[in-house]
Amino acid sequence: MANEENLKGHGFHERTAREQREIAAMGGRASGEKRRKKADFRKALHTLLTTPIDHPEWTPLLEAIGLESTLETALNMAMIKEGLEGNVRAYEAIAKFTGQSTMTDASEEEQRIRTDRARRARDMEVGDNNPEEENIKSFLRAMRPEENDLKDLYQDEGEEGDVEETEETGEI
Repeated sequence: MANEENLKGHGFHERTAREQREIAAMGGRASGEKRRKKADFRKALHTLLTTPIDHPEWTPLLEAIGLESTLETALNMAMIKEGLEGNVRAYEAIAKFTGQSTMTDASEEEQRIRTDRARRARDMEVGDNNPEEENIKSFLRAMRPEENDLKDLYQDEGEEGDVEETEETGEI
């Protein structure tokens, strides 16, 4: 069974403010180094992909359709060729990177329903489940009034003083 004596020396005891700053500083340096490595990797990959090539299979084809013959365009054409030959994974990758969805309309609707249910469950869990307030929010989202529309709405009410007097006196 764990007790405070067992936890000391294993990193679970309270640290001084100085120790906490040192640990945070080490984490910050490590995070910065990691970000720099990722940035360097992306830069090198970009340089490689945009490098012109003279490939006997791809260069004539790419130039014939008005594209530069680079590693990037050759890779894209190779992936398209694979898709044309029946490689479903290549087709799915192409669809994904061109913004096309492989989901059917029914699947997308089912996903929206699941997302809405999860959102309602979360709202109920955190106590944000006032149905009247949600109806108002839904109505306003549907209407999407602009600020000028709202100003005009209230301005019209103030300008029609006769209507207010009629309502107060009960005259029609």
